[in-house]
Amino acid sequence: MNTVQYNGWPNYETWVVNMWLDNDQGVHDFWLENASAALENTEDQEGEFDVDQAVLDLEDRLKEEHEENLPEITGFAADLLNAAMSEVNWREIARSLVESAVEAAKS
Repeated sequence: MNTVQYNGWPNYETWVVNMWLDNDQGVHDFWLENASAALENTEDQEGEFDVDQAVLDLEDRLKEEHEENLPEITGFAADLLNAAMSEVNWREIARSLVESAVEAAKS
């Protein structure tokens, strides 16, 4: 399969969702806090984090939260919106947020 990247993201849909998450400080802080919590929930007895598990957990939360908050529309607009949302790579957004949380934890 031939994939086209958009501004360093897997596709336009992923980029635009991430852009909206990053461009509002309150929203960005909210999701960064969620990323930190997901990371902390994976901490083992030696103080090591399971980054992959944190990414998976945050991915689920991101997708669920955004799907629940979609406007209720019908017809072709609903089909287009659902098609665009199905293209969002939530894991890549979650990975970016968790990586930021890891960097914040190091400092």
